[in-house]
Amino acid sequence: MKVAGLFAGIGGLEVGLAASGHEAAMFCEIWEPARAVLAARFPGVPCERDVRSLNSLPNDVELLVGGFPCQDLSQAGRTAGIGGKRSGLVDQIYRLLDARKVPWVVLENVSFMLQLDQGRAMATLVEAFETRGYRWAYRVVNTHAFLPQRRNRVLFVATCTDADPADVVLVDEADPVLADTALGVNAHGFYWTEGIRGLGWAPDAIPTLKNGSTIGIPSPPAILLPSGLVVTPDIRDAERLQGFDEDWTLPAAEAGRASMRWSLVGNAVSTPVARWLGEKLTSPGHYEVSRDKVLRSSGSWPAAARFDGTSRKAVEIGAYPVWKQREALTDFLKYPGKPLSIRATKGFLERTERSSLRFAPGFQDRIRSHLAAVSAAQPGGRYAQLAAE
Repeated sequence: MKVAGLFAGIGGLEVGLAASGHEAAMFCEIWEPARAVLAARFPGVPCERDVRSLNSLPNDVELLVGGFPCQDLSQAGRTAGIGGKRSGLVDQIYRLLDARKVPWVVLENVSFMLQLDQGRAMATLVEAFETRGYRWAYRVVNTHAFLPQRRNRVLFVATCTDADPADVVLVDEADPVLADTALGVNAHGFYWTEGIRGLGWAPDAIPTLKNGSTIGIPSPPAILLPSGLVVTPDIRDAERLQGFDEDWTLPAAEAGRASMRWSLVGNAVSTPVARWLGEKLTSPGHYEVSRDKVLRSSGSWPAAARFDGTSRKAVEIGAYPVWKQREALTDFLKYPGKPLSIRATKGFLERTERSSLRFAPGFQDRIRSHLAAVSAAQPGGRYAQLAAE
């Protein structure tokens, strides 16, 4: 299908869809660093700047996709709701569908939207599509099914054709092979910026890559290596952990916005998730109605649900559509990363010592050992720059 990508970011949805045979016909993206990446990576594909001034979609577009802004929906953001200034831009999708009823729509967003405002955000979304004659199905999918990153996102698929969107997004399910916590064997990802209410603990994986601050201050996760060293991953490995080629966001740096590369990667859609979805759009499966469950009429929404044109159903299905075999995280990482600084390590340790969280035995001791190592750095040595901070 020909694809129109709204709120395109750096093209994660479109990269994955292209790998499964679909073709980007146009983009719409307002953020200049992202536009620089799209221009370099999709030469010749037109990119409109502002969705609010986009009057219509090309006549040959069969699939409209968009990771509409999540800042008002995410738990880490302002949680103003789907009517917030940023996430309220989803209304522009409805406006464009009113101008021309595109056969297929795929939206992606944070899983927190299912519970935000007691489920009203999701209720608003599905009602808008039902009013326009679309059937829909959605599901939380975890990037960890494909790559060593735990990242839950809602994939929402709607169609006004005779096809069933449940046959696309609610048909594959696999049992993941999850690593055990073993500090001397596996690498373990966690949020060094937290430590009081949560940790984002991920054996042999990293927690969700975040977008950092609006002024380009990165917020990468930390990785405790089996050696005891604590590092933050290199941006090139972060790109790979989202399924992109390394240096995918380099055009943003060449445009003078190198500080935004972490935000670009953190905001992106994981490309292998989009590829799996694109393959199901081309070759749908067959939804098993035995998965149907009763959908509550109010409150938070389940991790998966569907609307068959008559009624809504909750769906019992996991977040892993497949399980791709992968090498250990220590082998996946191609670059050494940056040792966590004295200041960051001290702050994290102080928070863990005040926290009521339960940590893996030996975890805090390893963090203290890392702190001692960076504190003992000699001028010109491996940790000199960090020790000076």
